[in-house]
Amino acid sequence: MYRCAAEIAFERGFTELAGARVAVIGNPTSLIRQEGGAGRLHLVDALRGAGVNVVRLFGPEHGMWATAQDMIGVENGVDPAFLLPVASLYGSDEESLKPNLAALDGVDAVVFDVQDVGARYYTYAATLCMAIDVCAEAGVRVVVLDRANPLGGEVVEGGAIDDGFYSFVGWINIPQRHGLTVGEIACLHAEEAGRPRPHVIRCAGWETDKYLDELPEFAGLSAWTCPSPNMPTMQTAALYPGGCLIEGTTLSEGRGTTRPFELVGAPGLPPHAYAAKVQELAGPGLIARPYVFEPTFQKHAGEVCGGAALEIVDRKACSAVRAGLATIEAARIVAPDVVEWRSEVYEFVADRLAFDLLMGGVAARRALEAGHGIEAAMAGEADAVARFVVRARPHLLYPRSSGVFAAG
Repeated sequence: MYRCAAEIAFERGFTELAGARVAVIGNPTSLIRQEGGAGRLHLVDALRGAGVNVVRLFGPEHGMWATAQDMIGVENGVDPAFLLPVASLYGSDEESLKPNLAALDGVDAVVFDVQDVGARYYTYAATLCMAIDVCAEAGVRVVVLDRANPLGGEVVEGGAIDDGFYSFVGWINIPQRHGLTVGEIACLHAEEAGRPRPHVIRCAGWETDKYLDELPEFAGLSAWTCPSPNMPTMQTAALYPGGCLIEGTTLSEGRGTTRPFELVGAPGLPPHAYAAKVQELAGPGLIARPYVFEPTFQKHAGEVCGGAALEIVDRKACSAVRAGLATIEAARIVAPDVVEWRSEVYEFVADRLAFDLLMGGVAARRALEAGHGIEAAMAGEADAVARFVVRARPHLLYPRSSGVFAAG
């Protein structure tokens, strides 16, 4: 039976934190299932109940309760539920992304417990890596309460990050769909950055060949707690390793609707022609059907957008990264005057295009602009994955039954 590390640590009374003054990096996903149908308990309540001295909270992007939209800064303050000081790790500038040394004063250990979604751009793992760096300087222990990668641990997609294209959506050089847990990412980062290895408490019973909602213990139950405002379902998470690329364009990625990353479009985009071209380019496992929607906020707010609704019908066959590129290339083919590259400041970066940051370099964009198509845009993926596997394999905390990590 799958149990996250927070549940395992809870069962043994958080002995690793006895006598420590603790700060928690958490959000609404920091939950512990209780035995006997007693519901789920937030980590902070569980720590306090076990007598652990929680002195401070750190809120990652979107805040401690994931109430802020993407790229909206959150101020420091007092948490309304736990009545503890909370320091934001997503404020008004890049410096705000890492813990302030002053905020670590009087802290012996920082505990990280946030559900990741298995994609490089999702910023919680970057927040953890930054915390490891600052805590090393401050002499503070880092304890990672690990959770399963909800997309499984045996499939890897995407490319590497070129020099000059590291950012908050690409803080550590891993592919777009990386197949690791945050604990494994933390170990990889610590080794390569020359930091002390964090204490990772492992989850148990993770079947690495399955998506989180395919684990038998979740039959008839929800395996998913929304980790950010636009990640409402497992379907969203499955699309996200490619769907986030749409953020690098003027196409709406469905923010401002109830189906972010499942809807994509723009005013003036012909739905039937567009959906047909996406279907042609995306490869197997994905269905694109004509759709019309009106975002309530962000891109094209209050405007009727033609576009497509995306649905993964075969998770094993679908390449999410390819599907994301297909949504962009299809728009460029069907209605080239409708879509442009996003040029505004993106995740505190003003001198490089958002799409290039998300892809990790300029090669993919230039291939599309030159008319060479998706295959050229994805050139080098196999080599990048192979190099990553060699780097990552020594830091795996869970055996893989098949897939790229188990091969060879």
